[in-house]
Amino acid sequence: MNNLIEVWRKKKTAYKKQNKKFIRQLQAHKGKRLDTYADKLTEDTFKKVDCLNCANCCSSIPPIVNKTDANRIAKHLKMKPAEFEEKYLRVDEDGDTVINKSPCPFLAEDNYCQIYEVRPKACREYPHTDAQQFSDNLHLHAPNAQYCPAVFHILEEMKKHIPV
Repeated sequence: MNNLIEVWRKKKTAYKKQNKKFIRQLQAHKGKRLDTYADKLTEDTFKKVDCLNCANCCSSIPPIVNKTDANRIAKHLKMKPAEFEEKYLRVDEDGDTVINKSPCPFLAEDNYCQIYEVRPKACREYPHTDAQQFSDNLHLHAPNAQYCPAVFHILEEMKKHIPV
């Protein structure tokens, strides 16, 4: 198991409040400079964190599935969209259409995604830490640090280098 994943498992709960506070303070730094820095940290972190050793996001966060996603996945599975929706989707408490089970029914035992090529947009964009998404999704990073070791370590690295 990847050492960074083990560190995350041990520290994530203790750092929950600290991460929320840090994200609130990062609001003052929103913008291109922060996004560029986040993109570099994301690239560096994902060289050290192998998602296949974790798959916690796939095991615990039902992704949003939009109509385009549903149609694409249904086609891939050789199902009618209505059949796919009935079998795999539900509306959550926020009114979003999401995969109806956790862990995801498309997560294989080896942590590979069985529909990787056609996975939902939410899965493709997760954990929203690259340059195009970081500032726009600040509100997601503290909660995502509880689910994703990469986000946790990106925030930890930022805490060392961004005066807040």
